[in-house]
Amino acid sequence: MQLLDGKKTSEDIKNEIAAEVQAIKDAGGKVPHLAAVLVGNNGASLTYVGSKVKSCQQIGFDSTLVALPETITEDELLAKIKELNEDDNLDGYIVQLPLPKHIDEQKILLAIDPDKDVDGFHPTNFGRMALEMESFIPATPFGIMELLERYKVETAGKHTVVIGRSHIVGRPMSILMSRKGNPGDSTVTLTHSRTKNLAEFTKNADIIITALGVPEFLKADMVKEGVTVIDVGITRVDDASNPKGYVIKGDVDFDGVSKKASFITPVPGGVGPMTIAMLLKNTLLARKMRSARNK
Repeated sequence: MQLLDGKKTSEDIKNEIAAEVQAIKDAGGKVPHLAAVLVGNNGASLTYVGSKVKSCQQIGFDSTLVALPETITEDELLAKIKELNEDDNLDGYIVQLPLPKHIDEQKILLAIDPDKDVDGFHPTNFGRMALEMESFIPATPFGIMELLERYKVETAGKHTVVIGRSHIVGRPMSILMSRKGNPGDSTVTLTHSRTKNLAEFTKNADIIITALGVPEFLKADMVKEGVTVIDVGITRVDDASNPKGYVIKGDVDFDGVSKKASFITPVPGGVGPMTIAMLLKNTLLARKMRSARNK
């Protein structure tokens, strides 16, 4: 069994990006600039945005945190988005979700300039991804594809079962795994909460990508020998014996499933760290695209 080490791989990617940024600097070019829009003070969002800003500093990007009050109106936020779209100094930005209840997330995401949408959530980017054109791929699926490629996991002709159909992970993964090329060329089954006899699908899968959010849902008796397992789940589970009072669990019963797997991601330290690394990679791509357009 080989561990798909997202922590190590994400550091490798950050080092590669840092070297590219240094080369841009040395040539007198403009370094990539990423902004994060944070509305309100949701604890998890604050932590996540904080680590994005820290990663930007680590690799030599410029970064801006746009902190807005919880009470901001939808129109005020849309005005801010327009400002960011028109800011030539900015290569890409993300709007941290979830947004407060009184704001329509869909409306906000649609207002983002697709050329600056480094989260890859805009329908223009999603459509381009589905049509196998150059686009920003959502960071978590992009990270999974990068892990599969770097660890040389065979995907062509394999049966991939995706558990969960979210627009952020499950749906894009089902499209990416069936695209032409490597990784890809897989035969994909997309399963979800309404799927009957889920274990019948997972038992026949060569590759399982699970993004369900149910701790230790995937058990050893649900997979075959030699399976590759990508665990996107991340849930805090109360644990009095732990100094923090909780442990982080994935969707996979790691102890049981890892004994049968050929490749598996740990939680934490698997897919999670890859997400931020790929967001940075998308921002570098946005800078290159803007630079090419300005020539």
